[in-house]
Amino acid sequence: YMPEQPIAFSHAVHAGHYEIDCQYCHVGAEKSRHAGIPHAGVCMNCHTQVKTDSPEIQKLTQAVKRDKPIEWVRVHRLPDHAYFNHANHVTAGLECQKCHGPVQEMVRLEQAEPMTMGWCLDCHRQTQESQAKAPVPPLASGVLMASASGVPTAKASLNPAPRTLNPPTDCSGCHR
Repeated sequence: YMPEQPIAFSHAVHAGHYEIDCQYCHVGAEKSRHAGIPHAGVCMNCHTQVKTDSPEIQKLTQAVKRDKPIEWVRVHRLPDHAYFNHANHVTAGLECQKCHGPVQEMVRLEQAEPMTMGWCLDCHRQTQESQAKAPVPPLASGVLMASASGVPTAKASLNPAPRTLNPPTDCSGCHR
């Protein structure tokens, strides 16, 4: 599914060529269920200076002046009965591309993955299997640390344990 949008926006340019982090625009991804679609004001952080004569940027400028939201067409949609939390996935270390595909290559955003129950469950099960096989980090003792004087001192410490992921595979994990 690849709908036409009211303003041509290229993820290939922004996320690809300029390597702008997804969360610069989708600020909710790390802290809430919804990643959120950015307000035109976020775009204007750069576009008050960059490509101001572009017809597409002029649409953004007009939206900001009128204080009217851009009516983007939703590309990724889950059924209402499926619970999904972006923050859980982002803080677990999943890259956006795992679910959204290679957005950094997309001139026009498309739904790259089916996002069906089976597709999600396959990922959850694979994660559980790989966690079961993951090595536990050893105790790091005698690590040299610099003291305030700059003289190295020996200090025993634990390596921080990697986060153990245990995504749900039972119905209630996603159907609430």
